[in-house]
Amino acid sequence: MAPVPYRVAARRRETHDTVTLLLRPYDPATAIATPEPGQFTMLYAFGVGESAISVSGLDGEGIEQTIRAVGAVSTALTEARPGDVVGVRGPYGTGWNVGTGGRDLLFAAGGIGLAPLRPAIHEAVARRSVFGRVTLLVGARTPGDLPYLGELAELRDAGVDLAITVDRAAAGWTGNVGVITTLLDGLAPDLDRTTAYVCGPEIMIRLTAAELARRGVPDVRVSLERNMRCGLGWCGHCQLGSILVCRDGPVVAYPDVAGPLAVKEL
Repeated sequence: MAPVPYRVAARRRETHDTVTLLLRPYDPATAIATPEPGQFTMLYAFGVGESAISVSGLDGEGIEQTIRAVGAVSTALTEARPGDVVGVRGPYGTGWNVGTGGRDLLFAAGGIGLAPLRPAIHEAVARRSVFGRVTLLVGARTPGDLPYLGELAELRDAGVDLAITVDRAAAGWTGNVGVITTLLDGLAPDLDRTTAYVCGPEIMIRLTAAELARRGVPDVRVSLERNMRCGLGWCGHCQLGSILVCRDGPVVAYPDVAGPLAVKEL
């Protein structure tokens, strides 16, 4: 439960309310284990509190964490500057498990949901020759809410089939407008050898995963977000149906949570 001190080595602004921090251990001997793609840490802003944040990249001895300012803790973390020290616990949870190859891969990301998918996408690109078609669908509220904008073109150049949509267009936007499921009609009709990875707002996860399953994708995995306080399955705050998201997730097979996700909150 004790956070390990990490120093902010670099800070990059992604959108108006989102930044990526490159964190390196203050003392390499106390560094956390290398996270698997899809895992998260409990990231601590000293004097404010801690929050569950997905690992969005690996960089030698360091980790990247992309944070959107939505509350006191996340706002404090986004305001951290190079040289500042934060606390890190983890890594926790299940990973995406990209696998040994031979299948088509489909990544569907809504907004900052691209952050937890990013390490898995990087792995797929690094091992591009062992997979079939690799597709990335990205949705955001507006063009200004698209994270990693400069990196998306690099992924296309690396052989990833990329499609982007926004809910509301802005001046100069010539791309697709609509929810992310509007991009599914552009997919190859043969989806029975595809593994899909979905992350984003819960309504996006629910609708996208259900539609992929309906279209015959046999393996749909989703990354869930809940109120994770401990990261160890002790406190019960992140319960969803029969699972504790911090312990049994955040990455789970969609059929295992389709029922609880479909229940509307009162």
